[in-house]
Amino acid sequence: MTKTKLTLRDVATKLGVSTATISNAFNRPDQLSAAKREEILAACKTIGYHGPNRAAQILRKGHSNIIALVLADSIQYVVSDPLASKFIQGVSGELQKHNKHLLLYAGDSETIMDIVDFVDGFICYGAPRNAALAQEMAQQSKPVVAVDFDLQGFPSINIDNEEAAYQVARQAVNADDHVAILGLRLIDSPSTCRVYDTPLFECDRSISHRRLEGYRRAVSEAGASVSSDWIWHIPESDSTYARQAAREVLNSHPRPDTVLCMSDIIALELLQCALAMDIKIPQELRITGFDGIDEALRTRPPLTTVCQASMEKGQLAAQSLLNREQNAIKMPFELKLGETS
Repeated sequence: MTKTKLTLRDVATKLGVSTATISNAFNRPDQLSAAKREEILAACKTIGYHGPNRAAQILRKGHSNIIALVLADSIQYVVSDPLASKFIQGVSGELQKHNKHLLLYAGDSETIMDIVDFVDGFICYGAPRNAALAQEMAQQSKPVVAVDFDLQGFPSINIDNEEAAYQVARQAVNADDHVAILGLRLIDSPSTCRVYDTPLFECDRSISHRRLEGYRRAVSEAGASVSSDWIWHIPESDSTYARQAAREVLNSHPRPDTVLCMSDIIALELLQCALAMDIKIPQELRITGFDGIDEALRTRPPLTTVCQASMEKGQLAAQSLLNREQNAIKMPFELKLGETS
């Protein structure tokens, strides 16, 4: 037999008090004496009433103090990625200062409707793989901040990925070098592979394509060249995928003089594979990374890379959302010259 859910009026009638007294006991304790509140709460517990419906309260108030962090990847992947985990720390720390709560969301354009009424806004970390998800968020009345991509009509936070890639590549590429690029999500494929003539994926939104343009500009200015045959697509910044690409590039003939990597995780796998093959770094092979994770700066030899302040980026994203700012923000980056270039 289904148990009937008690309403506020039912409880007030049972306890012989007003509905306002019950509501105050749960929501406005300053309106009752401590003894009276404890008496009401104990009586409610006895009859199986645990307070007003939270969803209904949120809908009535119009706010929940919950911010959704919309992820372009699975939650498992994001929390294990050193760059993303720093970003999440920055967001959550800033929200906590303002008594806000964080919800990690990795759904799609259909399931977003399950949470839209219960959050106060969205921080979108990375361009959603499903473009419809970004469009769905843009159509809601809630504030949205885009991070590492641009969403028309909404504030965004980025670094200049093309310029950063250009600057780090210029530290490594020499005239007439044979250059390879270990890219990240360049084409629509779940496997590590060379790009060849496959159409590039999400050219208008992807930071990977901005980095690719920066690499190509630096290679061209140095008097070298790189063809699509020597550009690898890696579906995730993950050691397993990166290791496969590293082995392929190091066993290619001719072996490249310089390899430009779109993340430090990719670059570190390449570095370890090269050292295991007794390839001298940087005399026989020059390597660059991107992101500036702690491990890249501690490894030996230390990696030449681009550092971006991920925790500060998270803090800035939260501040931008809470303050309803509308500006696009370009954060600075720092070039770290290690010993791999």
